[in-house]
Amino acid sequence: MIQQLILLEKEAIEHINSITTEEMLTLFKNDLLGKTGKLTVILKGLKDLNPEEKQTVGKFANTLRDTINLVFEKQKETIKQRWIEEKLANTWIDVTLPIEETIPHLHPITQVRMDVEDTFRRMGYEIYESREITTEYNNFDAVNVPKTHPARDMQDTFWLEGNGNVLSTQTSSMQNFILKNNTPPIRAIIPGRVFRNEDVDATHENTFYQVEGIVIDKNIGMDHLKFTIRTMLSDIFWKEVTIRMRPGYFPFVEPGVEIDFSCPFCSGNGCKICKKTGWIEFMGAGLIHPNVLKEWGLNPDEYSWFAFGFWLNRLVMIKYGIPDMRYFQNPDIRFLKQF
Repeated sequence: MIQQLILLEKEAIEHINSITTEEMLTLFKNDLLGKTGKLTVILKGLKDLNPEEKQTVGKFANTLRDTINLVFEKQKETIKQRWIEEKLANTWIDVTLPIEETIPHLHPITQVRMDVEDTFRRMGYEIYESREITTEYNNFDAVNVPKTHPARDMQDTFWLEGNGNVLSTQTSSMQNFILKNNTPPIRAIIPGRVFRNEDVDATHENTFYQVEGIVIDKNIGMDHLKFTIRTMLSDIFWKEVTIRMRPGYFPFVEPGVEIDFSCPFCSGNGCKICKKTGWIEFMGAGLIHPNVLKEWGLNPDEYSWFAFGFWLNRLVMIKYGIPDMRYFQNPDIRFLKQF
């Protein structure tokens, strides 16, 4: 039996040293030392030996088991070390490369919207979130745009089937809610996302952001409107800007004006941003039409107010020199990393 054990030891050690994976090593260990393993079967035959042989063979068998276990552990460590060396040889990191930033970036529209809200909040305005789904009445009729009005064609919208509701084409759709739930004096801005059935190109989108502003009080005039817009734009561009007003038509204001501001990039000397004019066209505004005041139960002889509205997307494009409105809904993360 001693010779049988010596032969088993030689064959086992040779085979263990030839194994290259931990899985195969575990399988062979079970085959050799498990309950039905080769060495276990041999040791079960000790009961048939006389006491002297049993003691000699038993001592040898125990030594053999310890030796084989040590060979197993050594080969296991060799296999692990070989795997590490292969990984190091085939996978490496250049520690001299700059570490990529992992700081999150706010969307530029979000950044400018927060700046706009902060400016108006400091001027005493309340902030209302525009509703993306509204009624036909709130979106059109309540702001002096009845069914027969040509302005409806300019705001071709998306209708929700079966209930007469629409996706808001303008943040003005919140004016009715604000007026019905508050009493003058009122100072509010309404930022939010709006929708129109537009052909998408560099300057048009079917989904974009607006900011609406309304002030209702006594003795409100164009001078208050001009000061408000100039203050907001000066805050956004971190420098004083000049405002000019041109006559313009909007259904819910009378008189209505188009507001331009002096180009903050060339100080009025002319550049590609302002198309060499020194002025940037920006928004529509005016004093609220008496019909709108009457619709909300207010006396036009007692109260006056102004309103304005602008595309937040356009303000962001001007501030950051973004040439194409379609970038705002582009999922390319490289766009966001610029801001």
